[in-house]
Formats: sequence, structure tokens, C-alpha cells
Amino acid sequence: MKTILVTGGAGFIGSAVVRRLVREGHSVVNVDKLTYAGNVNAVAEAAQNPLYHFEQADICDGKALQRIFEHHRPQGVMHLAAESHVDRSIDSPADFVETNLVGTYTLLEVARRYWEALPQNRKSAFRLLHVSTDEVYGSLGAEGKFGEDSPYRPNSPYSASKAGSDHLARAWHHTFGLPVIITNCSNNYGPWQYPEKLIPVTIYNALAGGALPVYGDGRNVREWIYVEDHVDGLLKALRLGLPGEVYNLGSEAEVSNLNLVQQICSILDTLHPNPRHKPYASQIAFVKDRPGHDFRYAIDSGKAQRELGYKAATPLSKGLTQTVQWFLDHPEHASDDAAKRRGLA
Repeated sequence: MKTILVTGGAGFIGSAVVRRLVREGHSVVNVDKLTYAGNVNAVAEAAQNPLYHFEQADICDGKALQRIFEHHRPQGVMHLAAESHVDRSIDSPADFVETNLVGTYTLLEVARRYWEALPQNRKSAFRLLHVSTDEVYGSLGAEGKFGEDSPYRPNSPYSASKAGSDHLARAWHHTFGLPVIITNCSNNYGPWQYPEKLIPVTIYNALAGGALPVYGDGRNVREWIYVEDHVDGLLKALRLGLPGEVYNLGSEAEVSNLNLVQQICSILDTLHPNPRHKPYASQIAFVKDRPGHDFRYAIDSGKAQRELGYKAATPLSKGLTQTVQWFLDHPEHASDDAAKRRGLA
């Protein structure tokens, strides 16, 4: 058993990490500020276990982090705390600079001081996994994939803040020796995702009889990874990854935004036929495109496959069906106003 500190462990991906670690018998310290996207219900399963510990704290608060490290003495850190919604970053970029840049810097510094004071056997075993996004690489045309050596060309305040945090993590490894591993993933989906994101927005708006907004002409392409597959990759990176290395975690499941929404509508037509006797796809509405909207993301996961034994196991059709069913079974997950927010990929 190891003690793993997870930042952002009440968020969508973080909570999936927490649940998995506790199920595997690890002691988990969940550090979460509980912003609008944090949900303690997402970790209720883990919270019943004595291996689970919760610390409500802001990663920008160095004193709080220092106390948490000294009290819990983690052997590993999985850094997932972040502001992550592109639309919000356009409206309020300062929040993203504060959390994603200042917060990551603060965590790295506290972790470095903690790591430097460890006895040699624990020092050599310590790892800090910094979890990032494929959006740091910018936008692709119709062909090609992002690799770990692709240049950084972020195009939104969100991706720019994540790119900056990646560079900080890399620098703390190369300058100070902190054993940092970086992962970049494609778009996640699955249970517990906050209702402002494309897939839950589509599901909830469809059920409510509202418009299903699609940016521009809907041809923008994303690669989608089921959250549990991403968790598999993250745990493999933490256990087997080499400090200083970057691993891209994708699924090879590319689809246009319009096609994705159409697939969700088709699944809903089967699982929950529209009481208005119309196909859900009739509710699709094209809206003004997002500023600076990247055309396509796609990841080459070959390095993670070769070095970590990672491979996404959930086909998009299966993952979407499981996700739609989960949201049908959990209508309370959407607040009245959250389901009305923009949530496009």
C-alpha cells in the first residue's frame, strides 16, 4: 500500500482516480478546493473507506499544502487540479492563470522541499505525475497526430495555461531533479462529468427538449477517451513512467463534433425514446463558432503502449452508451442552470 496525494480529486477525472486507487488498496489524500466543478458525491464510494482522507485546500495555498504533505507523507502525487473548460477561459482567463500556473508552481515547490528532505530510499521512490491535455499542442489539419515531441502551440487561454504548467513541471525536473512525469490526454468522457461539457450538455438538453448547440458547422474533430481508460494510463505512468518523460494517452477514437452529437442522439432514441415522438437529432442547432476554435486533435499513444503497456480498451460506441445510461440514471447530477450552460468541445 502506498499513500498517494491526488489534487483535484473531487473533479471528474480526479474522482475516477481516487475511486480506483482506494479500490486497489492505496491510502489516498484528496486535496480539492471544491470549486463549482468539485463534487463530493463523486467520491462517496471511496469516502466510506478508512484509506480515504479529504483535505479541502487551494493548491495556490503553499502553507496548507506544506501541512498536508508533512501530515500525510505521500509517496506519490497525481496532480489533476485545474480549471479546464475552454469557454470559461475565454470569459475569465485570470482564473486559469491563477489555478493552472500559480497553483502548479506552488505544488511543485512544496513537493520539491518535501522530496528533498525524504530519506534516500523514499526519495528515490517518490513520483509526481502532472496531468495535462493534448490542447497544448494546438490544432491539426485533416491528417497527422500529436506526438510527445510536437511543438507547443496553445490557442486558448485554457490551453496556454496548461502549456505553461507543463513547462513548469518539466523545469522543476530538469533544474531541481524533482521526479516529475507528464501525461497529455485527449478529450475525456464518462460518468460524473460536469454538466457544462459537450456530452452531458447534449444529453441533458436533449432530455429537456432544448436545443443541442454545435459550434460552427460541426466539422471540428476530437479524439475521445473513456475516463476509466485514461485512469488506467495515469496509474501505469505513475508506476512505470520514467522521471522527465512525457506520455501521450489517447484512444484513436476520432469523431467530428456533429457526428458525436448525432451518435448520442441515436443512443437516446434507443434507451429513452423522445416523448415528443421526434428523433433527438431534430434538436441540433448550429451556433456561432467559438473564438480561436481548434480544428482537430489526435494523439499518437505509441510511446505509452511500448513503454507502459497502455492501450485504451473501451470503444467509443460502448463508452457513449454506458455514459448516456449513467446520466439517464442520475438526472440529479445536472442543476437547473448547469444544463443550460454552453458546453462544446
